[in-house]
Amino acid sequence: SFGSFTINESKVIDSPRFPHRGILIDTSRHYLPVKTILKTLDAMAFNKFNVLHWHIVDDQSFPYQSITFPQLSNKGSYSLSHVYTPNDVRMVIEYARLRGIRIIPEFDSPGHTQSWGKGQKDLLTPCYSSQQYIQSFGPINPIPNTTYAFLTSFFKEISKVFPDQFIHLGGDEVNFDCWASNPQIRNFMMTKGFGEDYKKLQSFYIQKVLNITASQNKKSIVWQEVFDDNAEVRILYLGTVIQVWKDAQYSKELSKITAAGFPVILSAPWYLDVISYGQDWRTYYSVEPLHFSGSDKQKRLIIGGEACLWGEYVDSTNLTPRLW
Repeated sequence: SFGSFTINESKVIDSPRFPHRGILIDTSRHYLPVKTILKTLDAMAFNKFNVLHWHIVDDQSFPYQSITFPQLSNKGSYSLSHVYTPNDVRMVIEYARLRGIRIIPEFDSPGHTQSWGKGQKDLLTPCYSSQQYIQSFGPINPIPNTTYAFLTSFFKEISKVFPDQFIHLGGDEVNFDCWASNPQIRNFMMTKGFGEDYKKLQSFYIQKVLNITASQNKKSIVWQEVFDDNAEVRILYLGTVIQVWKDAQYSKELSKITAAGFPVILSAPWYLDVISYGQDWRTYYSVEPLHFSGSDKQKRLIIGGEACLWGEYVDSTNLTPRLW
């Protein structure tokens, strides 16, 4: 009759396909003020991203202010005003939590650690040239017990500061030249039966760090080299998540890693710092993470994706337009 309304009842059932929908920010190449990080978390919430992968330190600077080892940021940051205090970190974690966003910190090693050596004596490997020490350092020195004593104390703190179940341990782009130049390391390799295979030394180191984080009841994420360079993949904890970042034939990599039973985060097609002339967003949108050969069981191991905005050419002035 006149003036009546008909209401159509509908049910909307909506849920994300993947539990891990991440953004990586890099605060080592350029320091990002806390307010820029908070603004990024707001934008993530608007766009249904639920993980901030905080690549907090790297070769260039160590802005994380450690309570246990204050010299790391005192000597390794760009300046004492370019650090994240315990209060800053708590604020970022809580701001994220209220928006349904997890914070996963990354402390990448044994490579990408030049800034660590400034505040932590004897941590990095001394490099040699024709048997002479040349006043330069390489990756973390995987031989001495002091290395693992330091890492145990450090990751104990990180496990308390960051509540998430995951810690990202890095493990990418380890340059073996310095290790190979160092006479002590060469001797160590011989006694261990590693010969000249420095990937075995890298695996030896990573396994020890995985043991440290596991003892803190944390799960680990590592970059794909840890899987690629590890002939005996079974030494990894099976729950360890592998993050795939190399763009060349990444679908084959997904087949291989999931066949070995490891969960995967895919980043290879979403490196936002790699820009070309043209509309890069078209390629980002055309990606189908499950387009690789493998069983349904393998496809269930793809836990999601992560867009990475590395910071070599990004600071607070251009982060937001580059990212969004």
